[in-house]
Amino acid sequence: MTRRIRAGVVGASGLAGGELIRLITQHPDLELTFLGGSSSIGRRPAELHPGLRLDLGLTVQPVTEEIAGQVDVVFLATPAPVSAGLAALLADRVPAVVDLSGAFRIRTPELHDRWYPKVERRADLADRFVYGVPELVKDQLAGASLISLPGCYATAITLGLAPLTLGLGLDLKTVVVDGKSGSSGGGLQLRTADLHPFRSGAIAPYAPTGHRHAGEVRDFLDRSKPGSIGSLSMSAYGVSHVRGLLASSYVFTDTAVDQRALQRAYVRFYKEHRFVRVRRHTETLIPVPDPQAVLGSNFCDVTVLHDEEDRRIVVLAALDNLVKGAAGQAVQAANLRFGLPEETGLTMQPVMPA
Repeated sequence: MTRRIRAGVVGASGLAGGELIRLITQHPDLELTFLGGSSSIGRRPAELHPGLRLDLGLTVQPVTEEIAGQVDVVFLATPAPVSAGLAALLADRVPAVVDLSGAFRIRTPELHDRWYPKVERRADLADRFVYGVPELVKDQLAGASLISLPGCYATAITLGLAPLTLGLGLDLKTVVVDGKSGSSGGGLQLRTADLHPFRSGAIAPYAPTGHRHAGEVRDFLDRSKPGSIGSLSMSAYGVSHVRGLLASSYVFTDTAVDQRALQRAYVRFYKEHRFVRVRRHTETLIPVPDPQAVLGSNFCDVTVLHDEEDRRIVVLAALDNLVKGAAGQAVQAANLRFGLPEETGLTMQPVMPA
């Protein structure tokens, strides 16, 4: 019998931590052997996450270097400053560290300092982390010891643009991204703007002039040829959904394209990647991509449209920010790291309506 892969979750009390616990306990090859945290030490998963009535024999523990003897992979669902410190503690002690925070997403030091000015990290570790978009860096994940998961918006934007830059090799003069995300994207921090009387029914422009996820997309695609991006800007809005996000990218290029060529390019690019569903805008009862059509799943739905009149490409990408945008993608990356089929433990279909 093959030995199961021992997994630890640090940040077990958070939303992404809860999703990781849910997915790992249903995974045929992962065994949850450690829960870490600071503010919830001694508490059981069922106390922290009402949907999880599990008796795992585990409680949240402080994280020390002794964790190395208990896990084969540790998932860091912690704030970026905490992840930076834990990565320094655990690197080369634990076989694989998968970080869900922004601590190591941006490799370029100047760009990192701009978007994460309070996150001090070891430069040598930053160079070692693999930016973990499984569909785009599959070969790099095999055997990787340090993996940095993209942000939820960044996942949707990158998967949306990759067929243009990496597939067709287009030079994109300008990309303007409009992002809309549910309240779970902000985690469990208590903020007045997130209270129900203000958030319900809202379309709140919380980052109208820039978002750090755009910075990491630019950083990754600039290093991933053959295509290029002249400028990439983003505005982000909070909506009254709990889960799910939609990233709408408006792309301008001097290269002549048409709808048929674009559709073929996207289908061809993602033909072997089951978690990216290339969809036609009008193929279902409701226009897609729509975040509610992917909730609870590890899918990212992508649609590409050609606006002939205004000579632009419109790319729409929707995903569940807690699954494909966080915990699900983390498990997908870990599957590839340990040589498992990437869909292992992630074959759940979306829940709709939700």
